[in-house]
Amino acid sequence: MQKFKSVENLINQLKPEKPVYCIRKNSIQSAVRYFIKNFPGKILYAVKTNPHPLVIEQIIESGVEQFDIASIEEIKTIKSFSQTAKCSYMHTVKSRENIKEAYFKYGVKTFSLDTKDELIKIFETTNNAKDLELFVRVAVSNEHAEIDLSKKFGALSSEAAGLLRLAKQHSKKIGLSFHVGSQCMHPISYAKGINDIGNIIKKTKIIPDYINVGGGFPAIYPNLIPQALDSYFNEIKKSLENLKLEKLPEIICEPGRALVSESGSTIVKVNLRKKQKLYINDGTYGTLFDAGTPNIVFPSKMIKENSSKIISKKLTAFDFFGPTCDSMDYMKGPFLLPNNIKENDYIELGQLGAYGLTFRTQFNGFYSDEIYEVEDQPILTMYGKDINKATLVA
Repeated sequence: MQKFKSVENLINQLKPEKPVYCIRKNSIQSAVRYFIKNFPGKILYAVKTNPHPLVIEQIIESGVEQFDIASIEEIKTIKSFSQTAKCSYMHTVKSRENIKEAYFKYGVKTFSLDTKDELIKIFETTNNAKDLELFVRVAVSNEHAEIDLSKKFGALSSEAAGLLRLAKQHSKKIGLSFHVGSQCMHPISYAKGINDIGNIIKKTKIIPDYINVGGGFPAIYPNLIPQALDSYFNEIKKSLENLKLEKLPEIICEPGRALVSESGSTIVKVNLRKKQKLYINDGTYGTLFDAGTPNIVFPSKMIKENSSKIISKKLTAFDFFGPTCDSMDYMKGPFLLPNNIKENDYIELGQLGAYGLTFRTQFNGFYSDEIYEVEDQPILTMYGKDINKATLVA
């Protein structure tokens, strides 16, 4: 993969006509090392967030040995890098064929579930294997999340208690898990989730081998500035202590966005300016899906293509429209950019390491697979020079 010192160097050398995606390995390394040092347990990278080979390679090199996977293809991806990496099948609804292939072909022993039917399916498909690790996923409040996952996944606490009892009878190890929703904006959500887990433990008198606090750890965006990650980890530690268990289960988490968001950015080109509307060559059917549907505002920066160009210091709020013929290819913003931006100017949009690549389509034939490595800093970061302090810097 071709490497550039900065986005500016890339643009001035390539002058790209199509959208260009950039990967920053150093950003991944900083985020992973911060989690390993500060989270009170093991880290499972959520592969769905960004399965690009360069990203997975850097995740592994930075010290992550376990992965949250949701499909056979994701298992194949991880196993192509490391046969010893532990894959945990944390999707609560799986086909019998996929369970069978995961267990017998790839040696996956860890499965998540939130219904009795799924539990039976796992038992039957693995021929009542005795070496399973089964996680019962509990539905918890997603009130502080930008993207609510509670409508689709998780068992009510009353149901989870019964599932935990059944799972314990037929597995080597058991776990309780929850997910506070994607881009969780307040640490209290983890305290509430752990409290729900504690109530299930009290009701069943069963202490699980694992407590999985899931993902949801936030990245920083112009319209979504979270507390430092230390606050989240401290809330988790305090809540686990409040369970007052004689021996604490092994704690795990499944970060995705927080580990890789800052590592990716997309360079787009302006096709047309219509007052405060910019028509660009990438959009919601490309890497910018999150800017349209959940309306996440990505940090934006106009890139100076040549030394003679003057960039206005006055900023204007713009909306974006993508290149397709679909009117839903719209990103509300506000994206703050210099007032004199015009056709053929380049813009870097940051924080696209999470889901930017995975959501791309070829709708209308607009598709770009131009990917390069850059070595400069992301536009926004939660990991400053001293990543142990998780400072917020721009």
